[in-house]
Amino acid sequence: MSGDLPLYKAMRHAVHGGKGMRGFLVMQSARLFDIGPEQSVWPAAAIEALHAYSLVHDDLPCMDDDDLRRGQPTVHRKWDEATAVLVGDALQSLAFELIARRDTSADPAVRADLVLTLARAAGAHGMVLGQALDIAAETAATPLTLDEITRLQAGKTGALITWSATAGARLAQSDISPLSTYGDAIGLAFQIADDVLDVEGDAAEVGKAVGKDADAGKATFVSLLGLEGAKNRAAELVNIACDAISLYGEKAETLRQAARFVISRRN
Repeated sequence: MSGDLPLYKAMRHAVHGGKGMRGFLVMQSARLFDIGPEQSVWPAAAIEALHAYSLVHDDLPCMDDDDLRRGQPTVHRKWDEATAVLVGDALQSLAFELIARRDTSADPAVRADLVLTLARAAGAHGMVLGQALDIAAETAATPLTLDEITRLQAGKTGALITWSATAGARLAQSDISPLSTYGDAIGLAFQIADDVLDVEGDAAEVGKAVGKDADAGKATFVSLLGLEGAKNRAAELVNIACDAISLYGEKAETLRQAARFVISRRN
């Protein structure tokens, strides 16, 4: 089939730009166990494809109804809603195709574990659950509590970040606990930073609309903790993340820098 088909053009558009943080976490966590990029690049590409799918669908009018993503028109604005739905479907399928390749690991048990755990992180017990809770909150009689927001974001944002952070240990068939703690902490810190950017950020720099949460009256970490309180909580989470990977010594320094970047970024 022709690569000029709108579907393929729109898929390329959807994965263009962004920070690539989830793929970066996969490859850096793999380095801790001396697993090279020729192997870790496949699950890294997979998580970026799956993340892109989630953004394409999240931007749709029936969800968040956004016009801008990564500084570019969202897929449904540049093409149409039907194309956006199909792009998301195709990117999600591609993610599991990439992980299932023998290039990911010669051991089929390792590939199966990565596929199973990514499916759980992405689905009704992870990201999709978080999205469903977010939609329900929009029509709830009362704003969410801090515990409820934390649970929501642990799925919507955190689940894929934690999977990314543990992917290296899964490739090595090693204990995932330290990297799971790291991933949980930076995943929550990442969302708090997003809430802060929604208040302080500039749309041109952030690459998407800002101020939407406040306009919609949504409860966020900032609305519940205050701006300084939210920043302090994010900093605490970064310390937790860095402490969790201390056992890896200097090999984990890049991951520690990544944790600090999460709350210092401007987009």
